[in-house]
Amino acid sequence: MVAEQIEARGVKDPRVLEVLRRIPRRVFVPDHLEEASLGDHALPIGHKQTISQPYIVGKMTELLGVRPEHRILEIGTGSGYQAAVLSRLADQVYSVEIVGSLADEARERLRALNIDNVTVCDGDGHIGWPDAAPFDRILLTAAPACVPEALANQLASVGRLVAPVGVSDQRIEVWDRGPEGLVKQTSIGVRFVPMVPANAN
Repeated sequence: MVAEQIEARGVKDPRVLEVLRRIPRRVFVPDHLEEASLGDHALPIGHKQTISQPYIVGKMTELLGVRPEHRILEIGTGSGYQAAVLSRLADQVYSVEIVGSLADEARERLRALNIDNVTVCDGDGHIGWPDAAPFDRILLTAAPACVPEALANQLASVGRLVAPVGVSDQRIEVWDRGPEGLVKQTSIGVRFVPMVPANAN
């Protein structure tokens, strides 16, 4: 899966590729989709949510540029797969999930894999996790129409945010904060579930 679907399509970071080989994606999908988990496509996990295709997980993780000392905020825990990948690259991962039952299931999966540096909370991703801010890296796994200001404000003075952004036309945006403020770059086109506020559920 990693060689054919991720590395062959341009993801080259050796740390990212090694983690993707070590984290079993099949654990993060419903039992009847275990065989399909090896394919390079998103899969439904319930509650109108999906687990992202392996290539996109690899691409966004590489774009994030994670280092071992980093503290990461993830918006959209979903199945817990992306959080598990990040856990093997960073010091601490804080993950926010709007659907309570998905958050519970993700905690169980992470616990079963002995991943103890991910903290999952139920909440509105638009708000982020202000009590734990600032974060060296922020990753969104659902698409807002534009990057919420609250999340940009929780980025460290030198940090990076990676997010799928848009409604009908979505692209990955990479925001870097440094001495000159926030600078945006745009990457590949994608299709993610929309990021919805808590009052929409």
